Amino acid sequence: MAKSEPAAVRHVAIIMDGNGRWAKKRHLPRALGHQRGVEAVRRVVRGARELGLEALTLYAFSTENWRRPEEEVSDLMSLMKRFILSDLDEFAAAGVRLKIIGDYKAFKPELVELVEGAMARTAGNTGTTLAVALNYGSQDEIARAATRAAAKGAITPETIAAELDTADLPPLDLLIRTSGEVRLSNFLLWQAAYAEMIFTDVLWPDFNVDHLRAALEEFAQRERRYGGR
Repeated sequence: MAKSEPAAVRHVAIIMDGNGRWAKKRHLPRALGHQRGVEAVRRVVRGARELGLEALTLYAFSTENWRRPEEEVSDLMSLMKRFILSDLDEFAAAGVRLKIIGDYKAFKPELVELVEGAMARTAGNTGTTLAVALNYGSQDEIARAATRAAAKGAITPETIAAELDTADLPPLDLLIRTSGEVRLSNFLLWQAAYAEMIFTDVLWPDFNVDHLRAALEEFAQRERRYGGR
C-alpha cells in the first residue's frame, strides 16, 4: 500500500475574491473594498513569512479583469503602484523576493518600471517568494509554455511544466479561494492538478493570518495520495 506524503506546506496560492461584496455589504464605494483588500495582502504576506512558507502566489489581476469598468481598472492600477511604493522597503528588509507571473508588460510604462524595479531589488532575497499574478490567465500560460516546449523538442508534461511562469517555484500545495465562490477562474490550472483546495466564505478584506493558519491546519489533516491508496 502506498503511503501518503507528509503534509508539509511549501507553496500556497490564493484567489483574493470578495472586495466588491465587502464594500457593498457596508454601503461603501467599491474602490474602498479594493483598498481594504490591499491591507489584507499586507497581513497575509507578513503571515506567510511568519509561518515559514517558501512561496505565496496571489491572483491580483486576471486577463479577464480588463472587462471591468475603466474607472475600476484605473483604481486597481493606482493601488498596485501605491502598494509597491509603500511596502517594498519592508518586504526587501524581510527577505521577501517579488516575482510576477502573467504579462505585466501590458500595463502602462510607469507601472511596468515600478514592477521591474521591485523585482530587481528583491531578486537576491532568499525568504518567502511573493508571486503576484498580473494580467494572468492560466490557459494562456499553458499555451505559451507548450509553444516554447514544442520549439525545443518533445512536448511532455515535464517539458511544459519547465516553461510555466511558476517553473522556479515549489509545486503548489494548497489553493485557497475566499468569498464562498467554488471555482478556479483560470488560475493555476496546471499547477493545481494535485493541490489541495479550500474554499472559504470569508471575504478577502476580512482575511487574516488566523484564517491562513487555520487553512494550513486543515491541510495538515488531509492525506495527499496523488492517485495512490
